[in-house]
Amino acid sequence: MSDQTTPQDPRTQHPGPEQPAERIEHPGPTGDMAQEPDHGESTYSGSGRLDGKRALITGGDSGIGRAVAIAFAREGADVAISYLPEEEQDARTTAHWVEDAGRKAVLLPGDIRDEGFCGQLVERAVAELGGLDVLVNNAAYQMAQPDGLRGITTEQLDRVLKTNVYAMFWITKAALDHLPRGGSIINTSSVQAFEPSPPLLDYATTKAAILNFTKGLAQQLAEEGIRVNAVAPGPIWTPLIPATMPGEKVEKFGADTPLGRPGQPAELAPAYVFFASQESSYMTGDRIGVTGGRLL
Repeated sequence: MSDQTTPQDPRTQHPGPEQPAERIEHPGPTGDMAQEPDHGESTYSGSGRLDGKRALITGGDSGIGRAVAIAFAREGADVAISYLPEEEQDARTTAHWVEDAGRKAVLLPGDIRDEGFCGQLVERAVAELGGLDVLVNNAAYQMAQPDGLRGITTEQLDRVLKTNVYAMFWITKAALDHLPRGGSIINTSSVQAFEPSPPLLDYATTKAAILNFTKGLAQQLAEEGIRVNAVAPGPIWTPLIPATMPGEKVEKFGADTPLGRPGQPAELAPAYVFFASQESSYMTGDRIGVTGGRLL
């Protein structure tokens, strides 16, 4: 069976943009998708690159977060994941795959829009894992608005900013006293930080903020031996897409990339593993784009 190292044609190794023009209820349980994503369940092969590491991943129940959790576990890391309580079923599936790799899985449900919970989240992860070496700020919220700025309510703006930016500040701040020299912080930005789509104006704004946060924090923490980097995905097939975009956009999602298809979460995981590992020891304040050829 092929794994993530097996040479393949990148245009055809995963399905093209022919997803059903579906719409599922947010937050979008993976099981509700007609075409479920590939998180690397049967394809990611580890090689001990994160042996003994302890990682906290926000939004680790599904999509990119699940793929990163699976990859980290197969590379030898114990993993704590945060998620909304209504995502419990997805979270338990992710935990199953972490434990299947012989690693510890810690489930931490709650709403990261609450500053108090963010502090508790880090403390509980540290207590359950026995420490913290890697923080992945991955959780995000978006909701496409065809009317652009006119359609973005204050309520939506508040939710997007608190989920994508405020929580990142709160969780990272709480984690600083626990991360050792050699520790790694990895933030999920987006191609939207460079190429904002009009219906995702608020979301794109937060993804640009995440990139700038990454660059600035990297300068602050360099003297402490803690590296801070970002992964900038392009169009990736996750539950967030049919849960937040109109059906006609879902059907052709990813078709506008040079590779002609959406990416799969499993194709993101190696970038996070790289930033978490010793192999990226001379990289901080940087970003890796995983965009199917769309230029950053």
